[in-house]
Amino acid sequence: MTLSRARGAMRAGVLAAALAALVCTTATAVSVASAESPSTRATVQADVPAGVTAGVAVFDRQTGTFTEQLNSAGQFRSASVVKLLIALDVLWNRSPDALPAADRARIDTMLRGSDDTAASTFWANNGSGAIVDRMVTRLGLTDTARPPSTHPGYWGYTALSARDTVKIYRHLLDSAPAATRDYVLGDLRQSTRCATDGYDQHFGIAGSFNRPWAVKQGWSGFSSGGCTAPGSAVAKTTIAAKEPAGTAVRTAAGVDAVDLSRPALHTTGVVGQGDRSIVAVFTLHPSGTSYGKAYTDIGRLTRSLDVPGASRPSGTWIGTWGSGVRVRTQATTASGAITTLPAGVEVLVGCQKRGQQVSEPPYVNDWWAQLPQYGGYMTNIYLSVPENQVPGVPVC
Repeated sequence: MTLSRARGAMRAGVLAAALAALVCTTATAVSVASAESPSTRATVQADVPAGVTAGVAVFDRQTGTFTEQLNSAGQFRSASVVKLLIALDVLWNRSPDALPAADRARIDTMLRGSDDTAASTFWANNGSGAIVDRMVTRLGLTDTARPPSTHPGYWGYTALSARDTVKIYRHLLDSAPAATRDYVLGDLRQSTRCATDGYDQHFGIAGSFNRPWAVKQGWSGFSSGGCTAPGSAVAKTTIAAKEPAGTAVRTAAGVDAVDLSRPALHTTGVVGQGDRSIVAVFTLHPSGTSYGKAYTDIGRLTRSLDVPGASRPSGTWIGTWGSGVRVRTQATTASGAITTLPAGVEVLVGCQKRGQQVSEPPYVNDWWAQLPQYGGYMTNIYLSVPENQVPGVPVC
């Protein structure tokens, strides 16, 4: 297990801070019910974490109404959410079965693993910004625009809003040919936890609700996503469509009002039986925000939303510390590693049990947390609580 030893020596201070946070906020550990009936919930408004700028829209397809709208017309740089438009443009007036095998393979990896190379190939071959122009006209989008003229090759700088994203999914669900609908949603239902660039993409919708769901996520401006399972192939190529990791890229003054600087993290998709709800959450975070912190914040925001038909996983949300913390198949360091956690991310703990004793001087701990959304275990030593056995969490 590759871990941050320096952080281990400072754990006492970290845990003291965590205790203070527990007293002052509800952020560190929050228990949730396995499902919530809309009739038992108070009126819900999007709970936006401090420092976060958000655009939110939740549409109930059963009633034909929005249950959440917050800055829903606000324009954000799309990051990888624009891959929905890129895929629909390729499939316009064409059956998926009629596509060349190479194009089908590109769409599959672009939608499931959010592959940037595939998106860049379609972008270059199909007219770049003209793709966005065509889809704006076809779908009647009002807040969507091609990347600024200063960055024409950066498909991730396409302007997009939460309400336009709802329109995209409504077209896909209600208007697109059945073959296109089933193909695209089939890929989105197979979203991989680790994207091809090494980012954990099961935040937001994927982390807040039980399946069935289908998601297309987006991220931009982070230096590390911390999701590398042993033996996985992670793309390391530099692609013009995205800015170099951790840098702030701005357009010339007056060219575009869309923020291209702050780290962006977006979650979009459909949730519930019959794809009842469409959810679009766009967020910008303060400069320098880590991926784990943004991942946690968008999770808290998404969990606060009124999403009809959604089933919520049971467990307790708890913060973590350290880097390179691995989720394993069993409660031992010798068992297979499923993935690594983004540094400092909040995780859902279902239960805990005793396993192999782990030492991170000056601490030792033989309790392990079961993480239902990962299908594995992590040592409790890296949970941000002072006790070895977490109070209130059941024994497996």
